Amino acid sequence: MASRASKGVLSIHQHGERDFATAFRKLCRRRDERDESVDKTVRKIVDDVRQEGDAKVAFYTRKFDGATIAATEVTRDEWDEACDRVDGADRAALGKSAMRVREFHRKRIPSSWEMREEGGGFMGQRVRALRRVGIYVPGGKASYPSTVIMNAVPASVVEVPEIVMVTPPSKDGTVRDEVLMAARVAGVHRVFKIGGAQGIAAMAYGTETVPPVDKIVGPGNAYVQAAKRLVFGEVSIDSEAGPTEVLVVADKTATPAWIAADLLSQAEHEEDAAAILVTTVKAIATRVSNAVDKQLASLDRSKIARAALKKNGGIFVAKDMEQAMELANAYAPEHMVLAVDSADALLKRVENAGTVFLGHYSPVAVGDYLAGPNHVLPTGGTARFFSPLGIEDFLKRTAFVRFEPPKLRELGADVIRLSELEGFGGHGHSVELRLQKIRRARREREAAREAELEL
Repeated sequence: MASRASKGVLSIHQHGERDFATAFRKLCRRRDERDESVDKTVRKIVDDVRQEGDAKVAFYTRKFDGATIAATEVTRDEWDEACDRVDGADRAALGKSAMRVREFHRKRIPSSWEMREEGGGFMGQRVRALRRVGIYVPGGKASYPSTVIMNAVPASVVEVPEIVMVTPPSKDGTVRDEVLMAARVAGVHRVFKIGGAQGIAAMAYGTETVPPVDKIVGPGNAYVQAAKRLVFGEVSIDSEAGPTEVLVVADKTATPAWIAADLLSQAEHEEDAAAILVTTVKAIATRVSNAVDKQLASLDRSKIARAALKKNGGIFVAKDMEQAMELANAYAPEHMVLAVDSADALLKRVENAGTVFLGHYSPVAVGDYLAGPNHVLPTGGTARFFSPLGIEDFLKRTAFVRFEPPKLRELGADVIRLSELEGFGGHGHSVELRLQKIRRARREREAAREAELEL
C-alpha cells in the first residue's frame, strides 16, 4: 500500500509498491467529462447574443456580474484615468513584463517565401496577420493583468491591426485599473466590459457595439470554454484551457522548501489545479510533504490549495531518473520543473511539456509573469500535441502556385494518373484540356518552322 507522511496532505507513493502505477495513471486521467447542463446554458446564451446583440449582452451582464453599465466599451478617458491611478512601481513592473514577453516573441517571426523551378514553376507562401483578434481575460474576484500581456503581446508583435479585449466588469461597472494598464502596454486597441459566454459570443458574431473577430484566445471558466467550443468554426480559437498544473522532477540536490513552494504556487490557483512531485530520493519526498503542510498554514489561499492537492496532488518516488522522466513525459504537464543538478542535460529527455523550468533558481512564477516565454500553455495532457501560445497563433499562411506551359507539360501526365487513381476524372480532364492546347500550340510552331525552311 502507499505510504503517507504523517497527517500530510500529499500522499507518497514508492516505486515497487502495489498502487504506484495505478495512482499515477489516475492523476494522468484529468480530462473530465463535459457537464451537459453547462453546454445547454451556454448554447442559449450564445444564441441569444447572436440574435439580439447588445440587448442580451446587457441582460446577461446584469444577471451574472450584477452590473448595469451605461456603455459597454471602455472610453479613452476611462482608460487614461485608470492608468494614471496605477502605482508607479506596478506600472513599471507591468511594462517590464510586456517588454520581456515582446522581446521573446520577436526572436523568430515566420516570413513569406517563394521559389521558382525550371520550366516555369512558381510557388510559395504569403504570411500575414489576422485582421482582428479577440482576447478574453477572466475577472470577477481576481485580477489577471498578466493574462492580458501574455495573450495580447504576441498579437501585437505581428501587428494584428485590431486587438479587442473583453473582461467581466466589477459590480460598479468598472474594469480594474491594473488590467487596463496591462492592456495599454500590451497593445490592446479596444476593451469591452463583458464577461462569460456572452463575451465570447459577442466577439464571435459581433453586436451593434462589439466588432466580430477572426480568432478568440484566453482562459476562462467552464462556461467560457464551452462557449469557445461552440463558436469554433465561426471563428478560430486557441487550445482549450484547463486547470493549471505543475510537475516537479527532483534529485538529491533539490531544496524541499522550494519545491513545496512551487507546488503550492500552482495549487493556489483553483481547487482543480494539479501539483505533482517525482523524485528519486525518499528523503526528499518526506521533507517536501512536511514543507507543504507547514507552508499551507500561512498561505492566504490555503483552503483552495489544500483541496487541489488532495484531489490532484501526489509525490512519487521513482527508482531512478530514467523512470522519473518516463513518468513526467507520460503526464505531459503544463509546467515541468527540473529541480536537479544537471537540468540542461535532462532537458534533452523532455518530450511533453508546455514550459520547462531548469535548475533550482527557476520557479514557475517567473514564467507566469515576466521571464519571456508565454504562460498560455497546453493543459490536461495536451502538451503531447499542442504548443504554447505564440505569434503563429495570430498569423495565417496562404500558398500560391503558378505553372507555365512547359511545367504543366512536364507534370500534367502524372496529375492525370493520380486523379484517375483516386477516381476523380474531372480533375484529370481540367489538366488534359490545357495540355491539348499546349500540344496544338507546339504543333503550330513546328509547322510554321517547317514552312519557313521550305521557303
